[in-house]
Amino acid sequence: MGNFSQLLRTNRNYRNLWLGQVVSEVGDHFNTVAVLSLSLKMTGSGGVVGGVIIARVLTLGLAGMVAGVVLDRFDRRWVMIWSDLFRAAVAISYIALLYWPNVTLLYVLSGALFLGSPFFTSGRSAILPRITSPGELHTANALTQTTAWLTLSIGAGIGGVSTVKLGYEWAFVVNSLSFLFSALALAALKSDTGDFKPAGIGSGTANRTAFTRDWGEGIRYMRGTPLVAGIALGYVGWASGGGAAQMLFTLFAERVFHTGAAGLGFLWGMAGVGLVLGGMLGHRLLPRLSYVQYKRVVTGAHFLHGSFYVLFAVMPTIALSALFILLSRVAMGTNNVLNRTMLLTHVPDGLRGRVFTAVETLTNVTMMISLAAAGAASAIYDDRTIGLIAGLLSTSTALFWGLANLAGKLPEPPLEAANPPDPAEDVRETRAAG
Repeated sequence: MGNFSQLLRTNRNYRNLWLGQVVSEVGDHFNTVAVLSLSLKMTGSGGVVGGVIIARVLTLGLAGMVAGVVLDRFDRRWVMIWSDLFRAAVAISYIALLYWPNVTLLYVLSGALFLGSPFFTSGRSAILPRITSPGELHTANALTQTTAWLTLSIGAGIGGVSTVKLGYEWAFVVNSLSFLFSALALAALKSDTGDFKPAGIGSGTANRTAFTRDWGEGIRYMRGTPLVAGIALGYVGWASGGGAAQMLFTLFAERVFHTGAAGLGFLWGMAGVGLVLGGMLGHRLLPRLSYVQYKRVVTGAHFLHGSFYVLFAVMPTIALSALFILLSRVAMGTNNVLNRTMLLTHVPDGLRGRVFTAVETLTNVTMMISLAAAGAASAIYDDRTIGLIAGLLSTSTALFWGLANLAGKLPEPPLEAANPPDPAEDVRETRAAG
C-alpha cells in the first residue's frame, strides 16, 4: 500500500486522474442499481432487466470499434472530457423516466450512457504511460485496476441503500455530478507538450477520417504481435465462463442456497474482495518476475481461476462457494494487473487506444454471449451443472496459453520506444530473455 500512497502524494497528474475515476465509477454504480431497480418497478419483468444489460453491452461493443481510432487520433484528455460531459447529460436524463415511464426510452438511455464509456476507460489506460514515470507505471496500473473493483463493491452497496432511502432522483443526480467532477479532474492534467495527443499525431486534420484504415492497422498489429493477441484471447477465454457468473450468483443465492438478497450480496462482496487481493498480489509479483516467469504465472493463474470456479459450483454451502469464488477472483485479478502492465509497456503509444478498446470489446461481447447462454441454459439444466461448465470453459484458457508458451509462440515484444524504461527503476532490465 505504501507505493500506492506515495504515487498519489507525488504524482499530481495521476492523483487527478484517480480522483476522477473514484467519483465517476461510484456514481456509475449508483446508476446501475437505480436503473435495474426502476426497470423492475416499471414493468415487473426480468426480461426488461436483461434488455437493459444487453443494450449496454451491445453499445459498448459498437462504440469500442470507433473509440480506439478516436483515442489514437485526437488529444486523449479532451476525448475523455467530452465522454464525461456526454454521460453527465445522459445520466440526468434518466429522471424523465420517473414522469414518462417508457421501456424504449429506458433502452435508449441505457445504451447512450455506455456509448461514452470506451472513450473514457480505454483513454484512461492509454494515457497512463504519459502521466507516470516508467518506475511508476506498474503501480499506477495496479492502483487503477484495484480501485475499479473497490468502487464496484462500495458504489453498488451505497447506491442500493441511498436509492431506497432517498429515491431514484438522488441516484441519477449523483451519477451526473460524478461525471462533471471527473471532467474537471481531467481538465487539471498537465503535459510538457501542452496536449495528450498520441505519439506521431500532429495538429493538422490529415487522416482524421481514415477510421477503417486505422482500425485495420490496430487489428494487424494485434495479430502480428503474439503476446498482445494472447492476452486478448486470454480475456476472451475468461469471459466465456465469467459472463455466466453474473447470472449464476443470483441463481445460486436464490435457487441453490435459498439465501435471497443477503446471499447474493455475500457472493458479490467476496468476489470483489478477491479481485482487490489479486490486484495487490499482481502488483507485488511483477517486479520479481522475469518475462519467462510472468508467462508461467499467467498459465497457473488461468488454471487456478477456472478450477476454483468449478469448486464454487459444487460446494455444499454458500460459505464454501463464496470462499472459492474469492480465490478464483484472486487469480483473475492477479492476471489482469500483470497483463495490463505488459500491454502498457509494450504497445506503442499510437496504438494503445485501439488495442485497449479491442480487448475490452472482445471481452464484453464474449461476456454477453456467456450471460445469454447461461440464461437460456437455466431453463433446462441444473444451476450447478451450468456453473461447472462455465468453470471448465475458463480453465481451458490455461491449456491454450500454456501450450502456446511451451511452443515458443509468445516471445516478448520490444518495449515501447516512446516511453523507454528507466534503468534505475524498471524491473524489466533484469528480465531473462523470453
